[in-house]
Amino acid sequence: MALRLGDVVPDFSADTTEGKINFHEWIGNGFAILFSHPKDFTPVCTTELGYLAGLKPEFEKRNCKIIGLSADPVTDHNAWAKDIQETQGYAPNYPIIGDADLTVAKLYDMLPASATCSRRARRPASALRRTTKRSARCLSSGRTRKPRRCSSIR
Repeated sequence: MALRLGDVVPDFSADTTEGKINFHEWIGNGFAILFSHPKDFTPVCTTELGYLAGLKPEFEKRNCKIIGLSADPVTDHNAWAKDIQETQGYAPNYPIIGDADLTVAKLYDMLPASATCSRRARRPASALRRTTKRSARCLSSGRTRKPRRCSSIR
């Protein structure tokens, strides 16, 4: 499934660090950035989540919500938030989806349909001598009435 500008993104329900959500209802009439990371407690992901937490007020000014996605369970995300706060100065102040069965990642074509969630498949990239692909998507539930011009985020 390819997502193109103007497409209505797939809806889903999921458990997050802020409770269960229905994605389209959660987005509401604004925008959302859905970003994924492969595993909790990895150094690059830790800095990214802390940095986005610091930028959240800038996204809110632009009617844009932030939501993370990881193949680890929500209980791991909650423990990880303490580490992020300690090392980055900001704890995640937005929901993080627990996608242990990879439903959301596959729905958005972040992974092939045949992917499984084995521990080896989610080891840090350096352990596998590979790079990782980061996905970040700016999304709308399709309910926005007028196109809006986005100003840059510092």
